[in-house]
Amino acid sequence: MESTTQTENSKIVNYYRCLLRAAKGLISKDDQKQIRIAFKLVVDLNSGVRRESGQLNIFHLVNVARICVEEMGLGKTSIVSALLHETIKRNQLTIDEIEKQFGSKIARIIDGLTKISEIDPKNPKLQAENFRELLLTISQDPRVILIKIAERLETMRSLNIMPNNVQLKNSLITFYLYSPLAHRLGLYRIKSEMEDLAMKYTNSEDYEAINKKLKNTNVKRNKYIKEFITPIQDELKSKGFDFDIKGRTKSVYSIWKKMQKQGVDFEEVYDLFAIRIILNSPPEKEKSDCWQVYSIITDKYTPNPERLRDWISAPKNNGYESLHTTVVGPEGRFVEVQIRTNRMDLIAEDGLAAHWKYKGIKQEQNVEEWLTKVREIIDTSNSSPEDFVDHLKANLYTKEIFIFTPNGDLRKLPVGATVLDFAFEIHSNVGCQCVGAKVNNKNATIRQILSNGDIVEIITSKNQKPKTDWLNVVITSKAKGKIKQSLREEKNKEILLGKEILYRRFKNWKITDNEEAIQAIQKHLKIKSQPDLFSLIANEKVDLTEMKSIVLQTDKKITTPADEKVYDSNKPDDSRKLHASDDFLVIDEKLVNIDYKLARCCNPILGDNIFGFVTISEGIKIHRTNCPNAPQLNARWGYRIVKAKWRESKMVGSFQTTIKINGFDELGIVNKISEVISNDLKVNMRSIAINSSKGLFEGRIQVFVSDIKNLETLLYKLNNIKGVQKAVRLK
Repeated sequence: MESTTQTENSKIVNYYRCLLRAAKGLISKDDQKQIRIAFKLVVDLNSGVRRESGQLNIFHLVNVARICVEEMGLGKTSIVSALLHETIKRNQLTIDEIEKQFGSKIARIIDGLTKISEIDPKNPKLQAENFRELLLTISQDPRVILIKIAERLETMRSLNIMPNNVQLKNSLITFYLYSPLAHRLGLYRIKSEMEDLAMKYTNSEDYEAINKKLKNTNVKRNKYIKEFITPIQDELKSKGFDFDIKGRTKSVYSIWKKMQKQGVDFEEVYDLFAIRIILNSPPEKEKSDCWQVYSIITDKYTPNPERLRDWISAPKNNGYESLHTTVVGPEGRFVEVQIRTNRMDLIAEDGLAAHWKYKGIKQEQNVEEWLTKVREIIDTSNSSPEDFVDHLKANLYTKEIFIFTPNGDLRKLPVGATVLDFAFEIHSNVGCQCVGAKVNNKNATIRQILSNGDIVEIITSKNQKPKTDWLNVVITSKAKGKIKQSLREEKNKEILLGKEILYRRFKNWKITDNEEAIQAIQKHLKIKSQPDLFSLIANEKVDLTEMKSIVLQTDKKITTPADEKVYDSNKPDDSRKLHASDDFLVIDEKLVNIDYKLARCCNPILGDNIFGFVTISEGIKIHRTNCPNAPQLNARWGYRIVKAKWRESKMVGSFQTTIKINGFDELGIVNKISEVISNDLKVNMRSIAINSSKGLFEGRIQVFVSDIKNLETLLYKLNNIKGVQKAVRLK
């Protein structure tokens, strides 16, 4: 064990003094005595003990304690627990010794911290069990996870001197578990810092690029913020409000996520910062004051009503309360404004820790409800460890929106839920018969994604039935389960109907051996199972008139020319299905003249880099190598991947693709777009949908092109239209 230097000893004393200064006002003299005892004990126990980085271990312990105090507002119990949290793991003390000297509460917290062994994302069973143990300790005393998050933050802050493999491992664990936990507990500042630090080591190139651009635009951004808030400040002062107003630049990671989600560059992210107005209002006037300030802001700047978020009337599950709106500021830029009181801000910044930090805050009910759910899941879960951890991870990441029925009933759904999700939330029959809705009194399709506060009236039809592609429309497990159940029931009805139709025909044809006749049809059409045949018959995909001669000649050898196809069970309504005669592809470098389908998820076109995927019931599907589903297909079913390439042929085909286009909503812009597509390039257009709002438009255009060069020419022409900002192919 190495000894410490004189400089390090001086630094240890300085660290201790900084800890006490940070805790001033949170601890009593008696508390200070117990902290001193704990500090002296860990200094002795860790004399010369160093971490992997070479730093003295005592610095790490004190830093964790300081985070608990300075950034979470925790008191004596958490400080002592943070200082002692490694003593059992390092075999320096026992639980009994800790309990005897510091009491049962601190002993219980340290025991909980010790039980949370290292999370390993590469070992699903181990990570699941550790995750279960972690949640058990949270449910007993939430300070356990607060101290654990403080330790994780301190670890992330000191990663710069660690090897790359250690940086990567810790960053992945942070993304996997600690960041969503911090978010769920309302520790937004800590969550943002951990995400930024984790991104720094997992995606350093993008991190450095965004960070550099933020620094380069800092002066310009601050100037704009000052220009924006000045008229608001003047008006609030004239109305007698006691307030604080400031601009807050968003984190690197959150900006990167917006860029990925919206498919835009840094310069196109409109909400790089938010304006926060914090009011010093008494409890009885909090809501009215916030709404009054909202009125003042929207008198100065035009609001976007679709971006209003009222978390004052309906706080988030972690207790977050605030009023958010987006307005059009100077230079036509969108600006997010957050309005809240001091009490709300304390909760927003410190989350669950506000329970200890600030007396009189009694809104932790939502967090307590979540912790209660955690206990129930742990107590009742009989699932495998992997299923258990997936369920809890989903619960941690879930964000809610609140949707109203026309009668004012409130329903809670996850962010990203659609009209169809809401219909199934009301009742399974309503969901199965849903054809659309009125959202805020405007017509909407079943696919429309709902926003917080929407008023939704579901429109139904008795003729409507669930369809397979509905599974891609909904995101809630309830809706998915009901759709799958209904599809199974419908499939069974379909099979019975097809069987009845066929047997009736057999009776008319005076067929005596039904089974032999069915086998003859199956052999001729190359259908493996009777249920599949009956289903095709029910859907009128088999011409029974043609089958009559086949059935009546069952005693003869049935042959069909290789190039004849009696039916196509996957016959599409466009040119997605390419037959062997089209001769476009070579599959697996040696297989030619076989049937395949172009995958709908990525719509490959001639010239794209592609691969084949052998499906269970639909033959080979061709995907682009950059298809969104490619990583999952390769990871889970790599053995079903086959090579595919376009044949060197001058044959002309027709391939469907979708173009995303946006720009300024100028007079005649749609006509210009249509003229370039149809007249200039003679490209067939299947559909065009353009939406405009506040002088801007965005649309989707489905076209048929001959190959990748044809598409690139089209995109070049569209991007050169005056008023068009960007036209790109959707992935």
